[in-house]
Amino acid sequence: MVHFDSGQILNADSFFRRNLVNCLSGYKSLNLIGTKNAQGISNLALFSQVFHIGAAPPLVGILFRPHTVKRDTLENILERRYFTLNHVIPEFYREAHWTAADWSGSEFEATGLEEEFKGDFDAPFVKGSPVQLGCSLVETQTLQVNQTVLLIANVDHVFVEEKGLRADGSLDLTILETVTVSGLDEYHVGEKLARLAYPKPGVQPKAIDQ
Repeated sequence: MVHFDSGQILNADSFFRRNLVNCLSGYKSLNLIGTKNAQGISNLALFSQVFHIGAAPPLVGILFRPHTVKRDTLENILERRYFTLNHVIPEFYREAHWTAADWSGSEFEATGLEEEFKGDFDAPFVKGSPVQLGCSLVETQTLQVNQTVLLIANVDHVFVEEKGLRADGSLDLTILETVTVSGLDEYHVGEKLARLAYPKPGVQPKAIDQ
């Protein structure tokens, strides 16, 4: 195996270091975050730092790079307090990646992705996404170690395609074709190995037929 200690990582070429460190955590969740700015213009951005925090109440966390430059998604959420999370599928993963370009207007219009509004929720969803969450800001914390911003939000609404919702509440992401990402730019579709029974000492976990 190739070995790097922390000193070697810090002293490596910045491009190599960025790529290496971003791959170390393995596959990551992938979501398009939909927001609106103060002028009501829709914004769409791709994020791989979205994670579960709690179920009661239902909370998600998002990590943002240090707020030392303009960050449209973060600023829109801080100002308007509502946003959406939308799973990416193979049909539009290239367009999702494209949202990261430095567009001057709405990423929806620029990339061809279609915005969708549901009820009176004050943020755009991505039409065609099989899992859509409507979220509201709870709090933010700036991590002292590197000034990264942790945003915590409540899940107010869940929209999911019926074919991917199991009777026990879990989602079959294989059927939904949810796309994941490794590093900064390599996209994958998951392949299920098995669902395993609840682990107990001395009992080899068996597959669940669901």
